[in-house]
Amino acid sequence: MPDPAPDPAPESPPDPLTGAPWQLLFVCTGNTCRSPLAEVIARRELASRGFSHVRVGSAGTHAWPDAPASDGSMLVALEQGLDLSGHRARPLTPGLVGEARLILTMGTSHREQAEAMGGGGRTALLGGYATGRARGIADPFGGDLEAYRLAFTDIEAEVRAALDRLLPAAGTPTT
Repeated sequence: MPDPAPDPAPESPPDPLTGAPWQLLFVCTGNTCRSPLAEVIARRELASRGFSHVRVGSAGTHAWPDAPASDGSMLVALEQGLDLSGHRARPLTPGLVGEARLILTMGTSHREQAEAMGGGGRTALLGGYATGRARGIADPFGGDLEAYRLAFTDIEAEVRAALDRLLPAAGTPTT
């Protein structure tokens, strides 16, 4: 379901072209479905674009520490050649928020919690980040495999669009 809340762009978007290491953090509820998928998709995309200095992580606002990725997320990731077998959930903390240059969340409540932990000006909804039309990403938790496939497709498109906004299309810095 679309998220009607406005999503202001972060005040100062990170400059990933400088080559200085920086952290991109994805946040959902349990850190077992959506944010781990966004993390592995972003890692693949960044590697294909040659941006090794961008670190990617994920966390959950109500994560059970060290829980594995959900079966549905693991299966759809495997279908796409991605591996979530080593993923372990971690709760969102002020420390993680403080380390991140950009925090992309799956829903408004996740954005609000990240902002409350000091992420104001660096937090936005992943859905629509590149276009400015904010919306939440549907949670497949408890759904069938098709719900996870739909979530994967949505997350993949939004991650690519977000990275296109932050990085040159060809993966090489423009002048």
